[in-house]
Amino acid sequence: MEFETLKYDVTDAVAVIRFARPDTMNAMTSQMRAEITAAVTMGGKEARALVITGTGPAFCSGQDLSDVGDAASIDFERTLREEYLPMLKAITDCPIPTIAAVNGVAAGAGANLALSADVVIATQSAYFLQAFSRIGLIPDAGGTYWLPRSMGMPKAMGAALFAEPISAQQASDWGMIWEAVDDVAFEEHWMKRARTLAAGPTLAYGHIKASIRGTWDNTLDAQLADEGRRQGTCSMTHDFKEGVVAFFEKRPAKYQGR
Repeated sequence: MEFETLKYDVTDAVAVIRFARPDTMNAMTSQMRAEITAAVTMGGKEARALVITGTGPAFCSGQDLSDVGDAASIDFERTLREEYLPMLKAITDCPIPTIAAVNGVAAGAGANLALSADVVIATQSAYFLQAFSRIGLIPDAGGTYWLPRSMGMPKAMGAALFAEPISAQQASDWGMIWEAVDDVAFEEHWMKRARTLAAGPTLAYGHIKASIRGTWDNTLDAQLADEGRRQGTCSMTHDFKEGVVAFFEKRPAKYQGR
């Protein structure tokens, strides 16, 4: 499949999606959202780990307000329902581990797209910005969901109301992202992380993702029951048996992802 707003490739079982609109700081258009949805869906079928990153100085600056000519005429409710929701669900429901490799500024919907990934790794020079209140809007693209869950209500409220940049190091210290990495070693680092996941027990990773993401709606009893069901499934896999044998033989496990 050919893409115009992004680049997609698979190497060593790692699918990499690179936003390719650097002249707009990778601002999202309707076409770009559709292509992200398609690329993530492809990656979930063709690879065992998936990375989303940007090109140029930015990860993603959010909604391209010039996409329809007049920003005031954008039907945000329809756009969020018909374009953002499928894109974000493709990322959160992806059967393989997903990494947002934030190479620069992640603003507005771009910041919240990053937070929808399973793991967020950012360069030290990157920052996150909930810019919505600057133009009279609320955080969208999942922002009101991810922010309080990732860094707590007080920090989430301040980020949304003040719309001030949050440095990668702050985001890491607050628990908003997994880690902030030196700029020079950034791409090598996230690729190493992705390859580690791609070589791991893919089916178990899928159950980890689903169980942790589902915990917000569960009681303790329901979550323990969910763990039991999923653990029963994982314990019947080739990868579990291989992991146990490798442990006793004191060697790296050779997982097949099934």
